[in-house]
Amino acid sequence: MLQTRLSTPADIPRQRELWQLAFGDGGAYVDNFYHTYYKPERMLMLEEDGVVQAMTAWFDTTFAVPGRGEYRAAYLYAVATHPEARGRGLAGRLLSDADGFFRSWGIPAVTTVPAEPSLHNFFGKNGFRECFTLFEGKLETGGRPKSFRNTSLRSVSPAEYGAVREKILADLPHIAYPEEALAYQAGACALTPGGGLYALDAPHGRAALCAEGTENGKLLVKELLCAPADRDWVLECLPGLLPNWGMTYRVPEGGRPFAMLKWLEPEVGAAWDWSSTAYLGLAFD
Repeated sequence: MLQTRLSTPADIPRQRELWQLAFGDGGAYVDNFYHTYYKPERMLMLEEDGVVQAMTAWFDTTFAVPGRGEYRAAYLYAVATHPEARGRGLAGRLLSDADGFFRSWGIPAVTTVPAEPSLHNFFGKNGFRECFTLFEGKLETGGRPKSFRNTSLRSVSPAEYGAVREKILADLPHIAYPEEALAYQAGACALTPGGGLYALDAPHGRAALCAEGTENGKLLVKELLCAPADRDWVLECLPGLLPNWGMTYRVPEGGRPFAMLKWLEPEVGAAWDWSSTAYLGLAFD
């Protein structure tokens, strides 16, 4: 028998096992999730004959669409199935059951970031469609980093980062994150020297950036937000301000499909312009 239910604290060891088997993340990374964001009701567990075989966490976010309003959106995260239970449709059943929970809680939208390109097809078969894009660039620079007087990165709290982020993204359809989710991101950033949530005073206003470590120990600027007129200026500054930066950065405009959307309210989904795009950004990927 299959059953999807809310998790309990007793599920944590099994959750950690599934997380490790599916994604290979180390203890400190997963510890950060449990220290900053985890609550039992933020995890859904699928049992098969009493054994937990699949799970998903979810973040309670807001899909802000200028001119249309704000929609509560569940961002699915760490969707995982035990390797020995794959191929039996359990993940699809979990996603379907999760929709029922979200509808009962008045959540009209669900988002997710597939862990690898091939999974876009899987989520597409389960009602998701491409919606969120970003551009990932590599800064090519030679010689010594430029020096900019009176320019520095300032480490900011999750609350301040969120406020700066929302001001910059106000005119763009995007996912807004609660402070607890940004605290989780800040904890992940802190696992690598130099990582963090930062603000920077640029010529045309404040910029915000999130720097997180990668497998090679370098920092990825996984979100760089600023006025378009300041983009080149900020990129010229960063090699001198972020010494451990691996020169890869992500920005909202254009680029590749990144995350997917499912509307749980049919009338909203029918009215949505699927040729339009939005920005999700911080994917905890």
